[in-house]
Amino acid sequence: MEQKQSSIKKSILSNGIRIVTEKIPHVRSVSFGVWLEVGSRNETEHNRGVAHFIEHMLFKGTTNRTAFQIAECIENVGGHLNAFTSKDLTCYYAHILDENLPLVITVLADILQNSIFDSNDIKKEQEVVIEEIHSADDVPEERIHDYFFADLYKPHPLGFPTLGTADTVHSFDRAMVLDFMQKHYTGNHIVIAAAGNLDHRQVCELIETSFNAIVKAPSPGMAKPLDSHQKTQKYCEDSLQAHICLGSTTFSYRSKMKYPLLVLNTLLGGGMSSRLFQSVREKHGLCYNIYSYLEFFMDSGVFCIYNGTEQGKVAKSLELIIKELDNLKEKPILEEELDRTKSQLKGNLLLSLESTSNRMNRLAKMEIYLKNNVSLDDISQGINNVTVHDIQLRAKELFADERLVQSILLPEK
Repeated sequence: MEQKQSSIKKSILSNGIRIVTEKIPHVRSVSFGVWLEVGSRNETEHNRGVAHFIEHMLFKGTTNRTAFQIAECIENVGGHLNAFTSKDLTCYYAHILDENLPLVITVLADILQNSIFDSNDIKKEQEVVIEEIHSADDVPEERIHDYFFADLYKPHPLGFPTLGTADTVHSFDRAMVLDFMQKHYTGNHIVIAAAGNLDHRQVCELIETSFNAIVKAPSPGMAKPLDSHQKTQKYCEDSLQAHICLGSTTFSYRSKMKYPLLVLNTLLGGGMSSRLFQSVREKHGLCYNIYSYLEFFMDSGVFCIYNGTEQGKVAKSLELIIKELDNLKEKPILEEELDRTKSQLKGNLLLSLESTSNRMNRLAKMEIYLKNNVSLDDISQGINNVTVHDIQLRAKELFADERLVQSILLPEK
């Protein structure tokens, strides 16, 4: 089964793996990623962090290659191999010269199907991941976002920290790791995306041959998270600054309301010309760093405003942030500001697509969340269709008092 749309092609293998490619003939490289629809949201209270831990363990050796050989064979040809785990996705990816694409496919297929999970390696990697947890805990700007997600979603697993905790990571053993993989590392959970100088048919043939041990399996059910409810949580910890996250849950990636949200996010906190930056930093000098961001999942989303400031400036900063939110709820924005924001958003999108890695990421996420590719023309039209009324309506929903969650990290002193 094959679907064609301009230079973008899609195929589905008999074991359920979906392959989406985009041919870019004027480059000499390929960005290639194996994406799995699994992350920390698929965990329980007792195995928090196991999805991220498996991502680490897949680079520790297979029946065919040692850990050193996995890294060496890609780096020897100038390529880059890495992975990441998020709330609902895990990705193993590489950026290589087009002539080395068969090598990358072979290596990634090997680590996903033939990893050993040696008990001694598990013990060593537990210490590595715990050090990673401690490293993240040492950075208050990162810690506050974990607190915010927990305050937003608790007790749903979307509120779990992706890295897990030292206690849960210490509890992992080979049986637990293999059980989690057997449930989630299946063909119907895998999307393989590639962008660059490639041939779709050749890519499919290589994947079909290399990933032949992957099988289909029933999908474990996922509980849908509830909408956020008003809450303010304060944390007093070691920090030189106060750190604030303020926001609410919102629509999923699939929702057509995504476009007004993207425009609203750009308008409010997307760069130095945004309302929050101009008010809180430029006009009042209350902070160095302030921005907003959106994060979309299969069945939910997050709108968050972050601000880092001195402890004595927290109240005034929050007052100014809330004032900007109230302005958006109560006063329609000017058409000129809306047009400028749309141009900024569309420009950012087009500039990002000069990277094959970004194109590969876009292909994968659209297939995972939408089961389809949305053309740039359709995205541009979706942005152009956003009206002043749409912005005000979304602001009233997002920033309603009963939905806003505030997480504030204050210096211990």
